[in-house]
Amino acid sequence: MITGLDRDAVAESVKRVVIAESRLPLRPADIPDDEPLNGDVLNVNSLGFVGMLVRLEDELDVVLPDDLFVGRAFKTVHDLIEVVLLGAEPLR
Repeated sequence: MITGLDRDAVAESVKRVVIAESRLPLRPADIPDDEPLNGDVLNVNSLGFVGMLVRLEDELDVVLPDDLFVGRAFKTVHDLIEVVLLGAEPLR
């Protein structure tokens, strides 16, 4: 688990990245945690998801191990926030 980042900081970063991926003129505060990643508002496809992970690593200065994503389903913004909080490792 990462230290030095709180849930609010991670949520803000995740929301900024999904908004950018969906090419929307919204603020992170406009996106609820239970917003679907691929629904009426956000539109994140599998290729975009990989790019978002790279941007999150850069923005948060962490590594998201590949095995962190095996067997997980990401349906909402909350799902992505939680996996980052649970498994991100600080850059060494």
